[in-house]
Amino acid sequence: MQSTNSSLPTPGGSPSSEPGVASKRSRPLLPEWAHHADWPLTGAAVAFLIAYAYSVLAQPHGSARTVTDAILWLTWLCFALDYVVRLYRAENRLRWFLYNLHEFVIVALPMLRPLRLLRLVTLISAFQRSVGGALRGRVVAYACGGSALLVFVAALAVLEAERVDPSATITRFPDALWWAAATVTTVGYGDYSPVTTTGRVIAVGLMIAGIALLGVVTATLASWLAQRVAADDAQSQLATREHVDALTAEIVALRAELRQLGERMQ
Repeated sequence: MQSTNSSLPTPGGSPSSEPGVASKRSRPLLPEWAHHADWPLTGAAVAFLIAYAYSVLAQPHGSARTVTDAILWLTWLCFALDYVVRLYRAENRLRWFLYNLHEFVIVALPMLRPLRLLRLVTLISAFQRSVGGALRGRVVAYACGGSALLVFVAALAVLEAERVDPSATITRFPDALWWAAATVTTVGYGDYSPVTTTGRVIAVGLMIAGIALLGVVTATLASWLAQRVAADDAQSQLATREHVDALTAEIVALRAELRQLGERMQ
């Protein structure tokens, strides 16, 4: 009698397969895609940033405008493809979609395309080689790099939105950069302020980012101070124990000498 075929369904209801195939299928696909697509998408974001900055600052016309728009749309299509692939490869698509609604909004609304440039913060991971593996170093690197990028992108976006309005006060890039820096630091001098709806939306996002940045800096500073105080206390306690041990040893030696002296006098 011949043996049964190995392709028959297992008690779990699915055909049995080789261990190598099973382990390959059970491997999570989303982190694997993110690992391979991270740097290409970062390059696309850099190209997007350059093209977007050139279109806002230089306001090209003719063939230059056509090339700039083509770069913007091609990079945006790369981001849209990345979103679709990650959604398709997610184990629970509905849950992933709900937890990444901001990704959907950024891809679906071309008006928010500049916000996609925040993907450039992945470049700051290179700083980790110099700051080490400490969590505090990574937090500071991401906060500083992300904030600088956010100020630059917000200045470009608000300038593009404001300069078409006759009553706008932000009509030059230096003014836009000054406004973005004052807003993200929650200073708000009030000498420049957006008057368009898009500009005010950008301002709200920048103020929220500024509050978050202030919280990160404060928490990092507090953590650093607490660690320094704990290290100083530990060093002080160690020094105190060493002094006590040395004094104890001296007392023991003095007692031994007194005992020997007493024995000689008898």
